[in-house]
Amino acid sequence: ERIAAHDFLTMTGLYNGLERLREIQNTCTVPPLSAAEKDLHQAGLISVLAQLHDDIDRAVLGAYGWDDLIPRLVGKPGATLPSEHKSEDQQSAEEELLKRLVDLNLARAADEKRGIIHWLRPDYQIPKLGKKAPARSDEQAVELDLNIAPTDTRHKFPSQPFEQLLAVRKLVTASPAPVSPQNLSTIFEGRNTPARKQRIARVLENLVATGSLRMEGEGDGARYFAVK
Repeated sequence: ERIAAHDFLTMTGLYNGLERLREIQNTCTVPPLSAAEKDLHQAGLISVLAQLHDDIDRAVLGAYGWDDLIPRLVGKPGATLPSEHKSEDQQSAEEELLKRLVDLNLARAADEKRGIIHWLRPDYQIPKLGKKAPARSDEQAVELDLNIAPTDTRHKFPSQPFEQLLAVRKLVTASPAPVSPQNLSTIFEGRNTPARKQRIARVLENLVATGSLRMEGEGDGARYFAVK
């Protein structure tokens, strides 16, 4: 939309402008914006572009359960590209991020060898690829329902999707054994409606898809747990 509205804007120019903004916001030793850069900043809504990317980065890191990396990586210069303005802490955080991604990849590969497949689109993928998957091993997670918290200690179910992810992941991680969507739904305040149970089930599926949680069983018998 911005490029269509201003013929002097390009995609490369927008992201060069974003990088300049990152450097200035992080008090790097760089010259101030020139008059041409200010025009690009205003026409390209670079501050809005920066906020959109920051929101996406926070949501993705949070969905993976890596909230500790958010203040060390979000809004920093260079992102995952080379930059002379990266601090030692930022470079260390990037190395940690890459290490976790490799570890997650290896864990998923090990799961698949045991026949545990984390389908992203099960209705579409299983009929086409399910027969090629290795047979499941006999290893199973022990089922134990999560104790329902007393009414005076229950929490309000968040209204925002990102906060729902964090709340559900926190409860599952704290549970001593796998839990079901029904278990989790009863822990929150208010009526335990089918709609809320379905929403929690979708949150759990998203957490499994990103590697934050694991799942055992299928359908109504599905139970979710964190790898500790």
